[in-house]
Amino acid sequence: MKFGGTSVADMERIARVARLVAAEKAAGHAIAVVVSAMAGRTNELVAWTDAAGRAQPGLDASDDEYDVVVASGEQVTAGLLAMALRHIGHPARSWLGWQIPILTDDAHGRARIDDIQAEGLGAALDGGEIAVIAGFQGVTPNGRITTLGRGGSDTSAVAIAAALKAIRCDIYTDVDGVYTTDPRIEQRARRLARISYEEMLEMASLGAKVLQTRSVELAMAKGVPVRVLSSFIEPGEAGPATGTIVCDEEEIVEKRIVSGVTYSRDEAKITVLGLPDRPGVSSKLFSSLADANVNVDMIVQSRARTSDTANMTFTVGKRDATRAMELISAVQADIGFEVAQVDEDVAKVSVIGVGMRSHTGVAKTMFGALADRGVNIQVISTSEIKISVLIESAYTELAVRALHAAYGLDQAG
Repeated sequence: MKFGGTSVADMERIARVARLVAAEKAAGHAIAVVVSAMAGRTNELVAWTDAAGRAQPGLDASDDEYDVVVASGEQVTAGLLAMALRHIGHPARSWLGWQIPILTDDAHGRARIDDIQAEGLGAALDGGEIAVIAGFQGVTPNGRITTLGRGGSDTSAVAIAAALKAIRCDIYTDVDGVYTTDPRIEQRARRLARISYEEMLEMASLGAKVLQTRSVELAMAKGVPVRVLSSFIEPGEAGPATGTIVCDEEEIVEKRIVSGVTYSRDEAKITVLGLPDRPGVSSKLFSSLADANVNVDMIVQSRARTSDTANMTFTVGKRDATRAMELISAVQADIGFEVAQVDEDVAKVSVIGVGMRSHTGVAKTMFGALADRGVNIQVISTSEIKISVLIESAYTELAVRALHAAYGLDQAG
């Protein structure tokens, strides 16, 4: 069972979480619980490290002392929940990342889990104890604290579930499952009973905030079923029909062509005009961005009006736009392009579904629905199970609602 920051935001909610855990224990299950820091606490801790003069202010990546500070938020929550469980009569203890241990590489602020030595944790569960584990953190082989990056508690929970060979990993959050789209935009959005790992991975990477991308990758690799459900249900109410199960595609009876529509406003479009149309130019351009850890998403190249030149359009995260333009300007003399332009007034809208593999006409439906609403498409990107388009940000909500209706996602079954 994993509980996010809003689920443990104060002592009243921590007491509620204790009752949810106790209900699962009463049902005869051995329980490991992973907790995040209280809502807002991590931001506060990060601000303190900025004030103290850490190595790279404003970035997630930093030095090892940054991790020591930021990891403390989960430590507080784990101790408080263990105390709350003891208060209502259940044996419980807290576990920090180094006590299990959760072994990671030494990429502080964005570490990746290498191994979990869970023998001691398993023995405690076998003895009837509830293990309350601080998420988001691990330890290097030489004993330094690490953190896993934003949303890392989801990854902690899935990794621990895999190490313990748990029957399921329940992610309790402030929503009651995975929906066909954002219910705040489309009131007719429906909760999905099941969704495949691949679909959830695409949704997470394309704007859905329900699960962290790395946690879904790990769940798919280890075959861990993940259930997303609300932490605000009543204790004992979590039954087979509760929440959304993220599982293997073969376990889904209801076959859908499109399972969901996502959107992201965290996009910036960069257009480079008058690129020399010869081998190696694209490599130089994108190498400069890659070396600075600027992630590039959608890419389109077209012939320019002038012979032997091309135009290149691609997208980066909005927070990387200024840095990307600086890097591109720095290589302008070497590459020899005419001008680079940036547009931050864009959004990416995507349709996702494993049924795309075996059905034609998905793109036709998407482009027709957008054309009918007067939405112009600037860039298109596809994979085996998704189609993404870049549009003017003002049309985001209109596009989401149009696509949700066009694929019949507002209809039961």
